[in-house]
Amino acid sequence: MSDHLSERKFPIGPFRLEEQYTSSELEHNIDVLGAIPAEYRQLVGSLSDAELAKTYREASWNVRQLVHHVADIQYLHYFRMKKVLTEPDYKIQTLIDMNAWAMTPDSLTNPVSDSLQILDGVTARYVNLVRSLSEEQLALSYFHPLRQIWFNQKQALAMSAWHVRHHLEHIRLALS
Repeated sequence: MSDHLSERKFPIGPFRLEEQYTSSELEHNIDVLGAIPAEYRQLVGSLSDAELAKTYREASWNVRQLVHHVADIQYLHYFRMKKVLTEPDYKIQTLIDMNAWAMTPDSLTNPVSDSLQILDGVTARYVNLVRSLSEEQLALSYFHPLRQIWFNQKQALAMSAWHVRHHLEHIRLALS
């Protein structure tokens, strides 16, 4: 992959999974998640249809699809955490076909305000849930069949924080 394409695909760099996350790293990731809905709202809340149709690189999702995707995946991350906390037999992570989801009619045409509302609500619940977890609950893990690795909840939260920042930068690239 060329450097330019790599910079466009991973504008904040690829996700780097750590074996352990300190309390301050966990708190930082929670803070990122807590602040991100306002950042998305500020960046995309008043965009025109033409701006929402912009892409950050050839053959990429457009801004509208990215906003809907972020709301979908934020809900999925929250859902996975609730599953591992409440179902002792939840050992294989729930997966979706992200490209197919990005091509459904709602992802192609719904106003981004719909997903900004979802992002606000899900993130508030997600952050509150994470803040209530014990170390034992944060250590609960599940297997990601595509990546072929186990994630504990601190690691999953780190990925979630990376994900929302990653796509925020994609949107900034598309709009620049």
